[in-house]
Amino acid sequence: MIKEQIKHLLDKCFAQGVMQGSWTAAAAGSYTVELPKHPAHGDFSTNFAMLVAGRDNKKPREVASLLAEKMARHKDLFDKVEIAGPGFVNFFVREAIWQSVVKSVCEHCYAYGSSQVGQKRKVLVEFVSANPTGPLSIGHGRQAVLGDAIARLLDATGHKVTREYYYNDAGRQMRVLGESTRARYLELLGLAAEFPEDGYQGEYIYDIARKLVAEMGDSLKETEDVTPFKEKAEQEIFANIAETLEKLDIRFDNYYNEHSLYEKGLVDDVVARLRAKGLAYDHDGAVWFKTTEFGQEQDRVIIKSTGEPTYRLPDIAYHREKLKRGFDWLVNIFGSDHIATVPDVMAGLRALGYDDSKVTVVIHQFVTLTREGNQVKMSTRKANFVTVDELFDEVGPDVVRFFFLMRKADSQLEFDLDLATKESQENPVFYVQYANARLSSIQKKANEKNISRKPLPDVVLEKLSLPEELNMLKALASYPALVEDAALDLSPHRIIFFLMDLAGQFHSYYNRHLVISDDLELTQARLWLAEALRIVFHNGLRVVGLSAPESM
Repeated sequence: MIKEQIKHLLDKCFAQGVMQGSWTAAAAGSYTVELPKHPAHGDFSTNFAMLVAGRDNKKPREVASLLAEKMARHKDLFDKVEIAGPGFVNFFVREAIWQSVVKSVCEHCYAYGSSQVGQKRKVLVEFVSANPTGPLSIGHGRQAVLGDAIARLLDATGHKVTREYYYNDAGRQMRVLGESTRARYLELLGLAAEFPEDGYQGEYIYDIARKLVAEMGDSLKETEDVTPFKEKAEQEIFANIAETLEKLDIRFDNYYNEHSLYEKGLVDDVVARLRAKGLAYDHDGAVWFKTTEFGQEQDRVIIKSTGEPTYRLPDIAYHREKLKRGFDWLVNIFGSDHIATVPDVMAGLRALGYDDSKVTVVIHQFVTLTREGNQVKMSTRKANFVTVDELFDEVGPDVVRFFFLMRKADSQLEFDLDLATKESQENPVFYVQYANARLSSIQKKANEKNISRKPLPDVVLEKLSLPEELNMLKALASYPALVEDAALDLSPHRIIFFLMDLAGQFHSYYNRHLVISDDLELTQARLWLAEALRIVFHNGLRVVGLSAPESM
Protein backbone atom coordinates (compact mmCIF):
# COMPACT_ATOMS: atom_id res chain seq x y z
CA MET A 1 0.00 0.00 0.00
CA ILE A 2 1.32 3.42 -1.00
CA LYS A 3 0.61 5.03 2.38
CA GLU A 4 2.56 2.28 4.15
CA GLN A 5 5.41 2.66 1.62
CA ILE A 6 5.68 6.38 2.46
CA LYS A 7 5.55 5.64 6.19
CA HIS A 8 8.38 3.10 5.75
CA LEU A 9 10.50 5.72 3.96
CA LEU A 10 9.77 8.26 6.71
CA ASP A 11 10.91 5.74 9.33
CA LYS A 12 14.15 5.22 7.40
CA CYS A 13 14.70 9.00 7.14
CA PHE A 14 13.98 9.37 10.84
CA ALA A 15 16.54 6.69 11.73
CA GLN A 16 19.13 8.27 9.42
CA GLY A 17 18.51 11.68 10.96
CA VAL A 18 19.05 10.26 14.44
CA MET A 19 22.34 8.63 13.36
CA GLN A 20 23.49 11.86 11.67
CA GLY A 21 22.57 13.98 14.71
CA SER A 22 19.89 15.96 12.82
CA TRP A 23 17.38 15.18 15.60
CA THR A 24 16.99 12.88 18.59
CA ALA A 25 14.88 9.71 18.83
CA ALA A 26 12.33 11.43 21.10
CA ALA A 27 9.62 11.57 18.41
CA ALA A 28 9.96 7.91 17.39
CA GLY A 29 6.61 6.39 16.43
CA SER A 30 4.62 9.60 17.01
CA TYR A 31 4.39 11.06 13.49
CA THR A 32 1.73 9.98 10.99
CA VAL A 33 0.96 9.93 7.26
CA GLU A 34 -2.48 11.28 6.43
CA LEU A 35 -4.61 12.25 3.45
CA PRO A 36 -4.69 16.07 3.09
CA LYS A 37 -8.10 17.71 3.25
CA HIS A 38 -7.44 19.58 -0.01
CA PRO A 39 -6.10 17.96 -3.22
CA ALA A 40 -3.82 20.98 -3.79
CA HIS A 41 -1.85 19.85 -0.73
CA GLY A 42 -0.76 16.64 -2.40
CA ASP A 43 -1.69 12.98 -2.10
CA PHE A 44 -0.29 12.46 1.41
CA SER A 45 1.00 14.68 4.17
CA THR A 46 3.03 14.17 7.35
CA ASN A 47 3.33 16.05 10.65
CA PHE A 48 6.85 14.57 11.07
CA ALA A 49 8.69 17.92 11.19
CA MET A 50 6.40 19.53 13.78
CA LEU A 51 6.56 16.55 16.13
CA VAL A 52 10.33 16.17 15.83
CA ALA A 53 10.83 19.93 16.30
CA GLY A 54 8.51 19.97 19.29
CA ARG A 55 10.41 17.17 21.04
CA ASP A 56 13.88 18.67 20.26
CA ASN A 57 13.04 22.39 20.59
CA LYS A 58 13.88 23.06 16.93
CA LYS A 59 12.19 25.16 14.24
CA PRO A 60 9.61 22.99 12.42
CA ARG A 61 10.25 24.39 8.95
CA GLU A 62 13.98 23.75 9.29
CA VAL A 63 13.28 20.11 10.17
CA ALA A 64 10.75 19.99 7.33
CA SER A 65 13.39 21.26 4.89
CA LEU A 66 15.80 18.48 5.90
CA LEU A 67 13.07 15.85 5.62
CA ALA A 68 11.79 17.13 2.26
CA GLU A 69 15.32 17.01 0.85
CA LYS A 70 15.74 13.37 1.90
CA MET A 71 12.30 12.26 0.68
CA ALA A 72 12.52 14.11 -2.67
CA ARG A 73 15.38 11.79 -3.66
CA HIS A 74 12.81 9.04 -4.19
CA LYS A 75 11.91 10.20 -7.69
CA ASP A 76 10.51 6.77 -8.54
CA LEU A 77 7.71 7.50 -6.05
CA PHE A 78 7.25 11.28 -5.92
CA ASP A 79 6.76 13.97 -8.55
CA LYS A 80 7.49 16.56 -5.88
CA VAL A 81 7.72 17.07 -2.12
CA GLU A 82 6.61 20.42 -0.68
CA ILE A 83 6.65 22.17 2.70
CA ALA A 84 3.40 23.85 3.74
CA GLY A 85 2.08 25.92 6.63
CA PRO A 86 3.85 25.58 9.98
CA GLY A 87 5.88 22.57 8.81
CA PHE A 88 3.70 19.99 7.08
CA VAL A 89 5.51 18.02 4.37
CA ASN A 90 3.25 17.17 1.43
CA PHE A 91 3.93 14.38 -1.04
CA PHE A 92 2.77 14.35 -4.66
CA VAL A 93 2.85 10.76 -5.90
CA ARG A 94 3.77 10.01 -9.52
CA GLU A 95 0.90 9.10 -11.84
CA ALA A 96 2.64 5.83 -12.75
CA ILE A 97 2.35 4.68 -9.12
CA TRP A 98 -1.41 5.21 -9.16
CA GLN A 99 -1.71 3.53 -12.56
CA SER A 100 0.13 0.47 -11.23
CA VAL A 101 -2.71 -0.05 -8.72
CA VAL A 102 -4.65 -1.75 -11.54
CA LYS A 103 -2.05 -4.54 -11.56
CA SER A 104 -2.16 -4.93 -7.78
CA VAL A 105 -5.96 -5.18 -7.71
CA CYS A 106 -6.23 -7.59 -10.63
CA GLU A 107 -3.38 -9.83 -9.46
CA HIS A 108 -4.91 -10.22 -5.98
CA CYS A 109 -8.46 -10.31 -7.42
CA TYR A 110 -11.00 -11.42 -4.78
CA ALA A 111 -8.29 -11.44 -2.10
CA TYR A 112 -7.64 -7.71 -2.65
CA GLY A 113 -8.37 -5.90 0.60
CA SER A 114 -7.94 -9.01 2.75
CA SER A 115 -5.00 -9.05 5.16
CA GLN A 116 -3.50 -10.82 8.14
CA VAL A 117 -3.38 -7.77 10.41
CA GLY A 118 -5.47 -9.71 12.94
CA GLN A 119 -2.67 -12.30 13.30
CA LYS A 120 -5.23 -15.04 14.10
CA ARG A 121 -6.29 -13.20 17.24
CA LYS A 122 -9.26 -15.07 18.75
CA VAL A 123 -12.35 -12.87 18.71
CA LEU A 124 -15.82 -13.67 20.03
CA VAL A 125 -18.55 -11.56 18.45
CA GLU A 126 -21.82 -11.76 20.35
CA PHE A 127 -24.86 -10.33 18.60
CA VAL A 128 -28.63 -10.65 18.17
CA SER A 129 -29.01 -12.58 21.48
CA ALA A 130 -32.79 -12.23 21.34
CA ASN A 131 -34.68 -14.50 23.71
CA PRO A 132 -37.18 -16.86 22.00
CA THR A 133 -40.28 -14.86 22.91
CA GLY A 134 -41.21 -13.53 19.48
CA PRO A 135 -40.07 -12.79 15.92
CA LEU A 136 -37.03 -10.56 15.40
CA SER A 137 -37.87 -6.87 15.57
CA ILE A 138 -36.21 -4.34 13.26
CA GLY A 139 -34.05 -3.32 16.23
CA HIS A 140 -32.71 -6.86 16.46
CA GLY A 141 -32.41 -6.79 12.66
CA ARG A 142 -30.07 -3.82 12.78
CA GLN A 143 -28.03 -5.59 15.45
CA ALA A 144 -27.91 -8.80 13.40
CA VAL A 145 -26.64 -7.03 10.28
CA LEU A 146 -24.17 -4.89 12.23
CA GLY A 147 -22.75 -7.88 14.12
CA ASP A 148 -22.48 -10.03 11.02
CA ALA A 149 -20.76 -7.26 9.02
CA ILE A 150 -18.26 -6.74 11.85
CA ALA A 151 -17.58 -10.48 12.02
CA ARG A 152 -17.04 -10.59 8.24
CA LEU A 153 -14.59 -7.68 8.38
CA LEU A 154 -12.67 -9.35 11.21
CA ASP A 155 -12.59 -12.58 9.18
CA ALA A 156 -11.24 -10.67 6.18
CA THR A 157 -8.40 -9.18 8.24
CA GLY A 158 -6.97 -12.39 9.64
CA HIS A 159 -8.84 -12.69 12.95
CA LYS A 160 -10.12 -16.05 14.15
CA VAL A 161 -13.78 -15.22 14.65
CA THR A 162 -16.46 -17.06 16.60
CA ARG A 163 -20.05 -15.81 16.23
CA GLU A 164 -22.15 -16.41 19.33
CA TYR A 165 -25.84 -16.02 20.12
CA TYR A 166 -26.62 -15.70 23.86
CA TYR A 167 -30.18 -16.40 24.98
CA ASN A 168 -32.31 -17.39 27.94
CA ASP A 169 -35.06 -20.02 27.65
CA ALA A 170 -35.90 -19.98 31.36
CA GLY A 171 -37.24 -17.48 33.83
CA ARG A 172 -40.30 -15.32 34.09
CA GLN A 173 -40.59 -14.13 30.48
CA MET A 174 -40.55 -17.71 29.20
CA ARG A 175 -43.19 -18.69 31.74
CA VAL A 176 -45.36 -15.81 30.51
CA LEU A 177 -44.79 -17.00 26.93
CA GLY A 178 -46.02 -20.47 27.95
CA GLU A 179 -49.06 -18.98 29.70
CA SER A 180 -49.86 -16.84 26.63
CA THR A 181 -49.66 -19.87 24.34
CA ARG A 182 -51.81 -21.98 26.70
CA ALA A 183 -54.48 -19.26 26.84
CA ARG A 184 -54.65 -19.06 23.01
CA TYR A 185 -54.71 -22.88 22.76
CA LEU A 186 -57.72 -23.08 25.09
CA GLU A 187 -59.39 -20.20 23.27
CA LEU A 188 -59.04 -22.04 19.96
CA LEU A 189 -60.69 -25.06 21.58
CA GLY A 190 -63.62 -22.83 22.58
CA LEU A 191 -62.74 -23.07 26.27
CA ALA A 192 -62.55 -20.30 28.83
CA ALA A 193 -59.00 -19.00 29.24
CA GLU A 194 -57.52 -16.10 31.16
CA PHE A 195 -54.85 -14.35 29.13
CA PRO A 196 -51.94 -13.17 31.32
CA GLU A 197 -51.98 -9.43 32.01
CA ASP A 198 -48.52 -8.92 30.52
CA GLY A 199 -48.81 -11.76 28.01
CA TYR A 200 -47.32 -11.82 24.52
CA GLN A 201 -49.66 -10.37 21.93
CA GLY A 202 -49.65 -10.89 18.20
CA GLU A 203 -50.86 -13.42 15.69
CA TYR A 204 -47.71 -15.50 16.08
CA ILE A 205 -49.00 -16.82 19.45
CA TYR A 206 -52.20 -17.96 17.71
CA ASP A 207 -50.08 -19.62 15.00
CA ILE A 208 -48.21 -21.63 17.64
CA ALA A 209 -51.45 -22.53 19.41
CA ARG A 210 -52.99 -23.70 16.10
CA LYS A 211 -50.03 -26.04 15.57
CA LEU A 212 -50.55 -27.45 19.06
CA VAL A 213 -54.23 -28.07 18.32
CA ALA A 214 -53.30 -29.76 15.04
CA GLU A 215 -50.67 -31.97 16.70
CA MET A 216 -52.22 -32.64 20.12
CA GLY A 217 -55.94 -32.05 19.65
CA ASP A 218 -57.52 -31.24 23.02
CA SER A 219 -55.21 -33.57 25.00
CA LEU A 220 -53.58 -30.62 26.79
CA LYS A 221 -56.79 -28.88 27.82
CA GLU A 222 -56.53 -30.07 31.45
CA THR A 223 -52.77 -29.42 31.67
CA GLU A 224 -51.95 -26.78 34.29
CA ASP A 225 -48.19 -27.12 33.71
CA VAL A 226 -47.17 -24.54 31.09
CA THR A 227 -44.01 -26.51 30.12
CA PRO A 228 -45.40 -28.16 26.94
CA PHE A 229 -46.77 -24.79 25.82
CA LYS A 230 -43.50 -23.00 26.59
CA GLU A 231 -41.43 -25.67 24.81
CA LYS A 232 -43.59 -25.59 21.69
CA ALA A 233 -43.51 -21.79 21.59
CA GLU A 234 -39.73 -21.73 22.04
CA GLN A 235 -39.26 -24.33 19.29
CA GLU A 236 -41.45 -22.44 16.80
CA ILE A 237 -40.02 -19.00 17.61
CA PHE A 238 -36.41 -20.16 17.39
CA ALA A 239 -37.21 -21.78 14.02
CA ASN A 240 -38.67 -18.45 12.85
CA ILE A 241 -35.60 -16.52 14.10
CA ALA A 242 -33.27 -19.00 12.36
CA GLU A 243 -35.24 -18.63 9.12
CA THR A 244 -35.07 -14.84 9.33
CA LEU A 245 -31.30 -14.91 9.94
CA GLU A 246 -30.88 -17.36 7.06
CA LYS A 247 -32.56 -14.85 4.73
CA LEU A 248 -29.94 -12.33 5.85
CA ASP A 249 -27.18 -14.91 5.25
CA ILE A 250 -26.29 -14.87 8.96
CA ARG A 251 -25.10 -17.98 10.77
CA PHE A 252 -23.73 -18.63 14.24
CA ASP A 253 -20.93 -20.88 15.42
CA ASN A 254 -22.30 -21.23 18.92
CA TYR A 255 -25.47 -20.73 20.96
CA TYR A 256 -24.94 -20.06 24.67
CA ASN A 257 -27.84 -20.56 27.05
CA GLU A 258 -27.96 -18.15 30.00
CA HIS A 259 -29.78 -20.82 32.00
CA SER A 260 -26.63 -22.97 31.96
CA LEU A 261 -24.87 -20.31 34.05
CA TYR A 262 -27.34 -21.06 36.86
CA GLU A 263 -27.27 -24.82 36.37
CA LYS A 264 -23.48 -24.87 36.70
CA GLY A 265 -23.50 -22.59 39.75
CA LEU A 266 -21.53 -19.91 37.90
CA VAL A 267 -23.85 -17.07 38.91
CA ASP A 268 -23.70 -18.07 42.58
CA ASP A 269 -19.92 -18.31 42.27
CA VAL A 270 -19.72 -14.68 41.09
CA VAL A 271 -21.70 -13.52 44.13
CA ALA A 272 -19.55 -15.63 46.47
CA ARG A 273 -16.33 -14.21 45.02
CA LEU A 274 -17.61 -10.65 45.25
CA ARG A 275 -18.58 -11.25 48.89
CA ALA A 276 -15.17 -12.75 49.63
CA LYS A 277 -13.54 -9.57 48.29
CA GLY A 278 -15.85 -7.36 50.34
CA LEU A 279 -17.50 -6.07 47.16
CA ALA A 280 -21.02 -7.46 47.71
CA TYR A 281 -23.29 -6.81 50.70
CA ASP A 282 -26.93 -7.20 51.85
CA HIS A 283 -29.22 -4.21 52.22
CA ASP A 284 -33.02 -3.96 52.35
CA GLY A 285 -33.30 -7.66 51.53
CA ALA A 286 -31.32 -7.26 48.29
CA VAL A 287 -27.70 -8.04 47.41
CA TRP A 288 -25.67 -5.05 46.26
CA PHE A 289 -22.44 -4.81 44.25
CA LYS A 290 -20.04 -2.06 45.40
CA THR A 291 -19.70 -0.44 41.99
CA THR A 292 -18.71 2.81 43.75
CA GLU A 293 -15.33 1.11 44.28
CA PHE A 294 -14.95 1.22 40.48
CA GLY A 295 -15.87 4.84 39.82
CA GLN A 296 -19.67 4.57 39.73
CA GLU A 297 -21.82 7.15 41.49
CA GLN A 298 -23.84 4.53 43.36
CA ASP A 299 -23.79 0.81 44.12
CA ARG A 300 -25.96 -1.55 42.05
CA VAL A 301 -28.43 -4.26 43.01
CA ILE A 302 -27.40 -7.65 41.62
CA ILE A 303 -30.08 -9.74 43.40
CA LYS A 304 -33.48 -8.17 44.09
CA SER A 305 -35.29 -8.59 47.39
CA THR A 306 -37.50 -11.15 45.58
CA GLY A 307 -34.39 -13.31 45.07
CA GLU A 308 -34.40 -12.65 41.31
CA PRO A 309 -31.03 -11.59 39.81
CA THR A 310 -30.83 -8.35 37.85
CA TYR A 311 -29.53 -8.51 34.26
CA ARG A 312 -26.02 -7.41 35.25
CA LEU A 313 -25.32 -10.48 37.44
CA PRO A 314 -25.61 -13.28 34.81
CA ASP A 315 -23.95 -10.91 32.32
CA ILE A 316 -20.90 -10.67 34.60
CA ALA A 317 -20.83 -14.47 34.90
CA TYR A 318 -21.21 -14.87 31.13
CA HIS A 319 -18.40 -12.45 30.29
CA ARG A 320 -16.11 -14.11 32.80
CA GLU A 321 -16.78 -17.45 31.05
CA LYS A 322 -16.04 -15.88 27.66
CA LEU A 323 -12.61 -14.75 28.88
CA LYS A 324 -11.97 -18.12 30.54
CA ARG A 325 -12.63 -19.75 27.15
CA GLY A 326 -9.43 -18.14 25.86
CA PHE A 327 -10.65 -15.32 23.64
CA ASP A 328 -8.31 -12.39 23.09
CA TRP A 329 -11.05 -9.92 22.26
CA LEU A 330 -14.75 -9.89 23.12
CA VAL A 331 -16.98 -7.81 20.86
CA ASN A 332 -20.57 -7.23 22.01
CA ILE A 333 -23.25 -5.68 19.81
CA PHE A 334 -25.97 -4.25 22.05
CA GLY A 335 -29.03 -2.06 21.63
CA SER A 336 -29.08 1.28 23.41
CA ASP A 337 -31.33 -0.23 26.11
CA HIS A 338 -28.20 -2.00 27.44
CA ILE A 339 -26.16 1.15 27.87
CA ALA A 340 -26.77 1.44 31.62
CA THR A 341 -25.61 -2.10 32.47
CA VAL A 342 -22.36 -2.10 30.45
CA PRO A 343 -20.25 -0.17 33.04
CA ASP A 344 -21.52 -2.50 35.78
CA VAL A 345 -20.49 -5.62 33.84
CA MET A 346 -17.05 -4.12 33.17
CA ALA A 347 -16.73 -3.31 36.89
CA GLY A 348 -17.72 -6.91 37.69
CA LEU A 349 -14.95 -8.27 35.49
CA ARG A 350 -12.37 -5.99 37.10
CA ALA A 351 -13.63 -6.98 40.55
CA LEU A 352 -13.10 -10.66 39.65
CA GLY A 353 -9.55 -9.95 38.46
CA TYR A 354 -10.14 -9.98 34.70
CA ASP A 355 -8.95 -7.50 32.09
CA ASP A 356 -12.03 -5.61 30.91
CA SER A 357 -9.96 -3.84 28.23
CA LYS A 358 -10.41 -7.06 26.21
CA VAL A 359 -14.12 -6.22 25.90
CA THR A 360 -15.44 -3.77 23.29
CA VAL A 361 -19.13 -2.88 23.30
CA VAL A 362 -20.79 -1.46 20.18
CA ILE A 363 -24.06 0.24 21.09
CA HIS A 364 -26.52 0.80 18.26
CA GLN A 365 -29.43 3.21 18.29
CA PHE A 366 -33.04 2.57 17.37
CA VAL A 367 -34.57 2.24 13.91
CA THR A 368 -37.62 4.16 12.76
CA LEU A 369 -39.48 3.39 9.54
CA THR A 370 -40.85 6.26 7.48
CA ARG A 371 -43.07 6.56 4.42
CA GLU A 372 -43.88 9.95 2.87
CA GLY A 373 -42.07 11.52 5.80
CA ASN A 374 -44.27 9.89 8.43
CA GLN A 375 -43.40 7.13 10.87
CA VAL A 376 -44.81 3.75 9.81
CA LYS A 377 -45.83 0.87 12.07
CA MET A 378 -46.57 -1.50 9.16
CA SER A 379 -48.64 -4.56 10.04
CA THR A 380 -48.96 -6.03 13.50
CA ARG A 381 -49.97 -9.49 12.34
CA LYS A 382 -46.85 -11.14 13.70
CA ALA A 383 -46.30 -9.07 16.84
CA ASN A 384 -46.93 -5.71 18.46
CA PHE A 385 -43.75 -4.40 16.83
CA VAL A 386 -42.36 -4.30 13.29
CA THR A 387 -40.58 -7.53 12.38
CA VAL A 388 -37.57 -8.04 10.14
CA ASP A 389 -39.66 -10.45 8.03
CA GLU A 390 -42.15 -7.67 7.27
CA LEU A 391 -39.28 -5.47 6.16
CA PHE A 392 -37.94 -8.28 3.93
CA ASP A 393 -41.31 -8.63 2.25
CA GLU A 394 -41.35 -4.90 1.55
CA VAL A 395 -37.79 -4.25 0.30
CA GLY A 396 -35.69 -7.47 0.18
CA PRO A 397 -32.64 -8.58 2.17
CA ASP A 398 -29.94 -6.57 0.33
CA VAL A 399 -31.79 -3.32 0.95
CA VAL A 400 -32.35 -4.25 4.59
CA ARG A 401 -28.63 -4.96 5.03
CA PHE A 402 -27.43 -1.85 3.19
CA PHE A 403 -29.77 0.57 4.96
CA PHE A 404 -28.92 -0.89 8.39
CA LEU A 405 -25.22 -0.27 7.65
CA MET A 406 -25.66 3.16 6.07
CA ARG A 407 -25.28 5.01 9.38
CA LYS A 408 -22.80 4.76 12.22
CA ALA A 409 -24.04 2.37 14.89
CA ASP A 410 -24.46 5.12 17.47
CA SER A 411 -26.64 7.20 15.10
CA GLN A 412 -30.40 6.79 15.09
CA LEU A 413 -31.42 5.21 11.79
CA GLU A 414 -34.36 6.43 9.77
CA PHE A 415 -35.33 3.74 7.27
CA ASP A 416 -37.03 5.53 4.37
CA LEU A 417 -39.32 2.96 2.73
CA ASP A 418 -40.07 5.23 -0.24
CA LEU A 419 -36.35 5.48 -1.02
CA ALA A 420 -35.70 1.80 -0.28
CA THR A 421 -38.26 0.60 -2.84
CA LYS A 422 -37.09 2.82 -5.72
CA GLU A 423 -35.21 1.14 -8.55
CA SER A 424 -33.34 4.27 -9.51
CA GLN A 425 -30.06 5.99 -8.77
CA GLU A 426 -31.75 7.84 -5.91
CA ASN A 427 -31.69 4.54 -4.00
CA PRO A 428 -28.12 4.11 -2.66
CA VAL A 429 -28.33 0.30 -2.78
CA PHE A 430 -29.37 0.36 -6.44
CA TYR A 431 -26.73 3.04 -7.14
CA VAL A 432 -23.87 0.92 -5.76
CA GLN A 433 -25.02 -2.46 -7.10
CA TYR A 434 -25.77 -0.90 -10.49
CA ALA A 435 -22.12 0.24 -10.64
CA ASN A 436 -21.05 -3.39 -10.18
CA ALA A 437 -23.54 -4.55 -12.83
CA ARG A 438 -22.41 -1.87 -15.27
CA LEU A 439 -18.77 -2.84 -14.78
CA SER A 440 -19.65 -6.50 -15.30
CA SER A 441 -21.37 -5.64 -18.60
CA ILE A 442 -18.35 -3.77 -20.02
CA GLN A 443 -16.32 -6.89 -20.81
CA LYS A 444 -19.42 -8.57 -22.25
CA LYS A 445 -19.81 -5.62 -24.65
CA ALA A 446 -16.11 -5.89 -25.53
CA ASN A 447 -16.53 -9.62 -26.24
CA GLU A 448 -19.42 -8.85 -28.59
CA LYS A 449 -16.97 -6.66 -30.53
CA ASN A 450 -14.31 -9.41 -30.41
CA ILE A 451 -12.13 -7.35 -28.08
CA SER A 452 -10.38 -9.38 -25.40
CA ARG A 453 -8.29 -7.93 -22.60
CA LYS A 454 -4.59 -8.24 -23.37
CA PRO A 455 -2.22 -9.56 -20.66
CA LEU A 456 -1.60 -6.75 -18.18
CA PRO A 457 2.17 -6.47 -18.88
CA ASP A 458 1.28 -5.56 -22.48
CA VAL A 459 -1.17 -2.81 -21.52
CA VAL A 460 -0.19 0.89 -21.56
CA LEU A 461 -1.67 1.91 -18.20
CA GLU A 462 -0.13 5.39 -18.63
CA LYS A 463 -3.17 6.06 -20.81
CA LEU A 464 -5.21 6.33 -17.58
CA SER A 465 -4.32 9.98 -17.05
CA LEU A 466 -7.66 11.79 -16.75
CA PRO A 467 -8.24 13.38 -13.31
CA GLU A 468 -11.34 11.19 -12.87
CA GLU A 469 -9.30 8.06 -13.65
CA LEU A 470 -6.53 9.00 -11.24
CA ASN A 471 -9.07 9.75 -8.50
CA MET A 472 -10.68 6.33 -8.94
CA LEU A 473 -7.23 4.70 -8.87
CA LYS A 474 -6.45 6.53 -5.64
CA ALA A 475 -9.71 5.20 -4.18
CA LEU A 476 -8.79 1.64 -5.23
CA ALA A 477 -5.38 2.06 -3.61
CA SER A 478 -7.00 3.15 -0.34
CA TYR A 479 -9.31 0.13 -0.12
CA PRO A 480 -7.04 -2.34 1.76
CA ALA A 481 -6.28 0.22 4.51
CA LEU A 482 -9.99 1.06 4.67
CA VAL A 483 -10.89 -2.59 5.30
CA GLU A 484 -8.30 -2.85 8.07
CA ASP A 485 -9.49 0.38 9.72
CA ALA A 486 -13.17 -0.59 9.43
CA ALA A 487 -12.42 -3.98 11.00
CA LEU A 488 -10.27 -2.73 13.87
CA ASP A 489 -12.67 0.14 14.62
CA LEU A 490 -15.72 -2.15 14.24
CA SER A 491 -17.17 0.36 11.76
CA PRO A 492 -18.70 -1.39 8.72
CA HIS A 493 -20.46 1.84 7.71
CA ARG A 494 -17.08 3.00 6.37
CA ILE A 495 -17.27 0.36 3.64
CA ILE A 496 -20.74 1.57 2.65
CA PHE A 497 -19.58 5.21 2.53
CA PHE A 498 -16.60 4.19 0.37
CA LEU A 499 -18.78 2.22 -2.07
CA MET A 500 -21.28 5.07 -2.40
CA ASP A 501 -18.50 7.57 -3.10
CA LEU A 502 -16.76 5.28 -5.60
CA ALA A 503 -20.09 4.56 -7.33
CA GLY A 504 -20.61 8.31 -7.73
CA GLN A 505 -17.17 8.69 -9.28
CA PHE A 506 -17.66 5.76 -11.63
CA HIS A 507 -21.17 6.64 -12.85
CA SER A 508 -20.05 10.20 -13.59
CA TYR A 509 -16.98 8.94 -15.47
CA TYR A 510 -18.94 6.29 -17.41
CA ASN A 511 -21.52 8.84 -18.52
CA ARG A 512 -18.80 11.14 -19.92
CA HIS A 513 -16.19 8.80 -21.39
CA LEU A 514 -16.17 5.77 -23.68
CA VAL A 515 -14.45 2.67 -22.32
CA ILE A 516 -14.45 0.96 -25.74
CA SER A 517 -13.28 3.32 -28.49
CA ASP A 518 -11.21 3.41 -31.69
CA ASP A 519 -8.08 4.06 -29.60
CA LEU A 520 -7.06 0.43 -28.96
CA GLU A 521 -4.38 1.23 -26.37
CA LEU A 522 -6.79 3.42 -24.41
CA THR A 523 -9.52 0.78 -24.69
CA GLN A 524 -7.23 -1.87 -23.22
CA ALA A 525 -6.22 0.39 -20.34
CA ARG A 526 -9.84 1.28 -19.59
CA LEU A 527 -10.99 -2.34 -19.81
CA TRP A 528 -8.45 -3.23 -17.13
CA LEU A 529 -9.47 -0.19 -15.05
CA ALA A 530 -13.09 -1.40 -15.31
CA GLU A 531 -12.01 -4.87 -14.18
CA ALA A 532 -10.12 -3.43 -11.19
CA LEU A 533 -13.17 -1.36 -10.24
CA ARG A 534 -15.45 -4.39 -10.60
CA ILE A 535 -13.20 -6.43 -8.30
CA VAL A 536 -13.22 -3.74 -5.61
CA PHE A 537 -17.00 -3.26 -5.84
CA HIS A 538 -17.45 -7.03 -5.58
CA ASN A 539 -15.07 -7.30 -2.63
CA GLY A 540 -16.54 -4.28 -0.85
CA LEU A 541 -20.11 -5.53 -1.20
CA ARG A 542 -19.26 -9.09 -0.16
CA VAL A 543 -17.13 -8.10 2.85
CA VAL A 544 -20.24 -6.65 4.52
CA GLY A 545 -22.55 -9.43 3.33
CA LEU A 546 -24.19 -7.79 0.31
CA SER A 547 -24.62 -9.43 -3.08
CA ALA A 548 -22.70 -8.17 -6.12
CA PRO A 549 -25.14 -8.64 -9.04
CA GLU A 550 -23.65 -8.85 -12.54
CA SER A 551 -26.86 -7.64 -14.16
CA MET A 552 -29.83 -5.55 -13.02
